Amino acid sequence: MRNNKFTLLTSLFLALLIQSAIVMAQVKTKAKNKQKAAAKAAQSVMVLNDLEYLEYQGVNVMLAHDFYPEGHQGGVGIIQNGERVATNGDIRLEPTPGQWQPIPKVGKRMVDRAKQQISVHMHFPDSSINRKGFNPVIYPDLRFGYTTRVEPAGKGFRIIVDLDKPLPDDWIGKVGFNMELYPGILFGKSYYMDKQFGIFPRQPNGPNVTDDQGEVQVTPMAIGKNLTVVPESESQRMTIANEGPGDLQLMDGRGKYNNGWFVVRSLIAKGATKNAIVWLVTPHAIEGWKSEPVVQVSQIGYHPNQSKVAVIELDKHDTRVIPTELLRIVENGGLTTVLKTNAKVWGNFLRYHYLQFDFSKITTPGMYIVRYGNVETNPFQISSTVYDRNVWQPTLEYFLPVQMCHMRVNDKYKVWHGLCHMDDARMAPTDSNHFDGYIQGHSTLNKYKSGETVPFLNRGAWHDAGDFDIRVESQAETVLGLTLAYEEFNVQYDNTSVDQNTHIVEIQQPDGKPDMLQQIEHGLLSIVGGYQAMDRFYRGIIEPTKRQYTTLGDPTNITDNKFYTAPTDGSPVPVVGTPGAPDDRWVFTEVNPSRELETAASLAAAARVMKGFNDTLARQCLHIALQVWKRNDKVNPMQKLALAVELLQTTKDKVYADFLIDHEDMISKSMGYRGWLVARSVALVNDPKYTAMMTEAAQKLFLQIKSEGDKTPYGVPYRPAIWGAGWDIQNFGYKEYFLHEAFPKIFPTDYMLNAINFILGCHPGSNTSSFVSGVGSNSMIPGYGFNRADWSYIPGGISSGTALIRPDFPELLKWPYLWQQGEYVLGGGTTDYLFLILAAQHVLKN
Repeated sequence: MRNNKFTLLTSLFLALLIQSAIVMAQVKTKAKNKQKAAAKAAQSVMVLNDLEYLEYQGVNVMLAHDFYPEGHQGGVGIIQNGERVATNGDIRLEPTPGQWQPIPKVGKRMVDRAKQQISVHMHFPDSSINRKGFNPVIYPDLRFGYTTRVEPAGKGFRIIVDLDKPLPDDWIGKVGFNMELYPGILFGKSYYMDKQFGIFPRQPNGPNVTDDQGEVQVTPMAIGKNLTVVPESESQRMTIANEGPGDLQLMDGRGKYNNGWFVVRSLIAKGATKNAIVWLVTPHAIEGWKSEPVVQVSQIGYHPNQSKVAVIELDKHDTRVIPTELLRIVENGGLTTVLKTNAKVWGNFLRYHYLQFDFSKITTPGMYIVRYGNVETNPFQISSTVYDRNVWQPTLEYFLPVQMCHMRVNDKYKVWHGLCHMDDARMAPTDSNHFDGYIQGHSTLNKYKSGETVPFLNRGAWHDAGDFDIRVESQAETVLGLTLAYEEFNVQYDNTSVDQNTHIVEIQQPDGKPDMLQQIEHGLLSIVGGYQAMDRFYRGIIEPTKRQYTTLGDPTNITDNKFYTAPTDGSPVPVVGTPGAPDDRWVFTEVNPSRELETAASLAAAARVMKGFNDTLARQCLHIALQVWKRNDKVNPMQKLALAVELLQTTKDKVYADFLIDHEDMISKSMGYRGWLVARSVALVNDPKYTAMMTEAAQKLFLQIKSEGDKTPYGVPYRPAIWGAGWDIQNFGYKEYFLHEAFPKIFPTDYMLNAINFILGCHPGSNTSSFVSGVGSNSMIPGYGFNRADWSYIPGGISSGTALIRPDFPELLKWPYLWQQGEYVLGGGTTDYLFLILAAQHVLKN
């Protein structure tokens, strides 16, 4: 009986437990369903996410994560279905502003999660750049503040601007809210503005008008309350409705400045403060949109002996792992699979989910592609000669010759540019702040007075990337990089004729002299010439007026090539652009021991390779380097490190080895920035204690590099920034070569080779272009060079590369006017790349 009772109680207890478990499971299921329903409901409207921007499906709305309006990056920005379509949503003082125009001072971005709002307070003027500092801006006498906020509005969002106080009457009709639309995806597409309609034109068209200040302004393409952009496209359709006073204006900013974008604008009304601007913006979001997979590989290919890893970039919600294939292109046609496997899950980086497909074991020479699902890469090669042709050569045989100043550059039927700037250079005015950042202090710092022509400057030098100015650091870095490349790899390549007497360059025409030595000589002629004239290095040489500085195309059109002579008969000074005008470039000087010592280091190195090629120049280089060493005896010793290393290698004088040994503690603690120099010094110093100390420091540096490299799927330290990271990655790889050579047991070649892959196409974003124009299956074309208005490119020019639209969107647009993504790099950027490829050839063959 007792047993039956116990059994009954046990059964009842178990039944209760089971019932309780069922109820709890039902509660949990209801909670999960509720969460799913809430998440689904949230996805049906715009919401504020954890990264402090608004999000709905594939639409993102940022406010003040970036502030770089001159580079079309800042204010309110919109990413729509994987493409940045709008930016610079902000108050501006001009209808279609360009560079050097007044911009507001940006306050702290505020986030109100309860209201789902993002806001920021801004004000005019920005005192930090008002008529001073780098790239100074001349602000008008106008002071006002305002708050811009964005908030969800169903599947769209509202932009609301509140002014602290009403605008002065004099500014009514001049101040408005602008938003810029990216032109590159709009050409040939349609728009509606109320009952008006049309297409976005390929080139800016008139009519333009002159305002009451004498400024040329564009006339609106359309005016109305409601704008629909590209209504025919599901991925691009966007509506903008002005819910505040007045109308919207649609304008083409390229009619005012070549690098302008399309602009939507509405003016601030008289007396307006609260809700001075109210726009309802609805970018169409494709339901369930996910970014397409992107397979990133080197657009050149791989050496059989190097690791080969394709990086697969997926939408953050795409966690599938499907088979990835390596296919060999068959000689007589077709494709054959040589490797098929699931890619390794790497994880999340920025806004994407990443996989890695390792095909290092494949070494058979040939052409290949990688396929992931329906996505295929461009063809690339696996070959022991992968870096032997058409990789570093375009930089030496095209880009550097094309950038040569004081020369006419011919390329068979083509003339890249005529003989230019032969009237260089007049001494800059004292107490002047140039609009591109050059500053001349109270003195010229040499015997030449402001306005006088400084001799020996109308020879040598390379134009600075996308501009035509000459910065001494870019000249020195180019000279040093070429010098070290020539020494390390004995580069006898000759495919260009350079005649310094006739000032003529002939591309694709050998002249029996190593091109690298001729380029080094060209850079030295300018640096040494300036020093001989002024007993110091110039800071820079640049056009005196904005009209000259912004000239695109042939630089021979910038000056008349004749030295300026001031009128002595009292007649007026001719206007720049007319005969006899003071159009000569200005030369600036400065007191900057660090830059002076770095430049001298380049001369000390170049003296070695000029010996036997131009002995006079070699002697002058060494003489100047020794002078600079002596007159900087009281600076921070770390500022002299580079010069000490070069002078030690050039002269073999023990005094420089002793200098390095005397400061070995300080040197060993600065490995992060100067490790590559330290690496080069170890064998030269040849001291056991010094070697041991630097080896220990190198081990710590490697652990730091490995830690940083492990944080990205690309195997290199990479911290995305508003400016493309290509320069930094190249420089990193360049330095890794010297660290590997000095400490081969500590530093493998992997990081150096990964840097090459990054530059040549294995980098974040949907654009897998090689950063080097004309190099690889797909490359940066057009590029931001002096010929950018032609949507052209210079072979071998190295662009800035993938930039970050903060907080998490990597971008590389095919647009010739974004310097932070497409600008060609002179100086270390150019020679770092050239050196890096030569280094890969060397280590992989040996």
